[in-house]
Amino acid sequence: MGAPSANSNGLGNDINKTSGWTPDSWRSKPIKQCPDYPDLQAVKKATSELQRLPPIVHPHEINKLKEHLKDVAQGNAFLLQGGDCAELFDYCRQDAIESKIKLLLQMSLVLIWGADKRVVRIGRMAGQYAKPRSSPFETVDGKQVPSFRGDILNGFALDERKLDPQRLVNHSAATLNYIRAAIAAGIADLHRPLNWGLGHVKDPELKAKYSEAVRFLTDMLRFMRTIGADKSDKLDTVDLYTSHEGLLLEYEQGLTRLMENPMYSGDDTEKKMEYYDTSAHFIWIGDRTRQIDHAHIEFFRGIANPIGIKVGPTTPVADLLELLRTLNPDCEPGKITLITRYGASKVKELLPSHIRAVESSEYKRCVIWQCDPMHGNTRSTETGIKTRRFNDIFSELQETLRIHNEEGSYLGGVHLELTGDAVTECTGGSEGLDDDDLSTNYTSFCDPRLNEKQALELTFLVADHFRQGREDLKAKT
Repeated sequence: MGAPSANSNGLGNDINKTSGWTPDSWRSKPIKQCPDYPDLQAVKKATSELQRLPPIVHPHEINKLKEHLKDVAQGNAFLLQGGDCAELFDYCRQDAIESKIKLLLQMSLVLIWGADKRVVRIGRMAGQYAKPRSSPFETVDGKQVPSFRGDILNGFALDERKLDPQRLVNHSAATLNYIRAAIAAGIADLHRPLNWGLGHVKDPELKAKYSEAVRFLTDMLRFMRTIGADKSDKLDTVDLYTSHEGLLLEYEQGLTRLMENPMYSGDDTEKKMEYYDTSAHFIWIGDRTRQIDHAHIEFFRGIANPIGIKVGPTTPVADLLELLRTLNPDCEPGKITLITRYGASKVKELLPSHIRAVESSEYKRCVIWQCDPMHGNTRSTETGIKTRRFNDIFSELQETLRIHNEEGSYLGGVHLELTGDAVTECTGGSEGLDDDDLSTNYTSFCDPRLNEKQALELTFLVADHFRQGREDLKAKT
């Protein structure tokens, strides 16, 4: 799968500042979580088809997100990222897409009310089809079968577990097209926040809190209307960007394009060409594939997209700075988001040293700190159902907020696995779900997700933290 070298088009030496990088240079490195396709010709056919397809996202959108993330890194905005653990191709439906959009909008409204900051919204949507697995095989009904690795690789049904390269050509573009269409049609109109509804949420206290946030926004819009400042079309819509874990490098390379940076402000006679991974606006590196001398870091160091890095209990402090210097040598603010995911019992022990290492370096106020309170808190019930306790999720986020406050750093975002459907996959929350309730509506094919009510409860924790901080500051002055 050949690729042009960085300077093959004669448009200057600044196309890629990373030495010796090409879209396929990752192939010379060791790799984790790599599918062992039995038919390499079928892989070549599928990736060639990907390379002929138009980009899924445009560099202008990617660069626009980078500008927003710069604001997050500098403490002037907040990043909300959420969606399915593993998307299924079957989720490419109007109802499934709209329910997640509406939940992210509800959550962002609460955060605007609480944090008094602009909210940057990124969905785990339109590409989150691959999942890392601890073993290539699992036991189902006493029989060993290949593990389900996400719809982009194989199917969940036992007769679909064979790796199929044609799945690389998938539903991402169709999902993103409907996201854009729904937003353009006014689903995110801030003049009508009550129309977003609260779905199955029946808890009076939660509804009252949400209504208070709606009243705040309504009053603000009424004031703007009075002074004639409500004519901006920015109030009729929002930006919603897409993201996924960049696990399957065959797919990521197939959608990587050498394209002109549309925001380059240098000499008008020059074009700044960069490599963009057009599979999504934001791509992250998982906790299992962030080895500095391995293939995933090699691929990610050459793309212009903003990048996330999962940081967990196995991340040495020394690795953080090496990762940052490899992936962001120019200290571009907002280029890297560090997504911490330790588990509730380990945050106090591990997070402070990671913060101090970064904030005492040249990357101070350059990275975005984001909390993923989901992945470190997974457990199995006595009957083998994978779940998470809401109290553990709540505790990790609460402790992370506290530690950042103590260290003088800024927690700039949350990263959640959630769905707008009334699932019963995580126990606890105000609904009081326990292990016996999980079978009521457990629909995830991978990790358990927060339902709408649990996601909003968690959002109010963050909002209340920022509101209390403003009250404390006001009291001191």
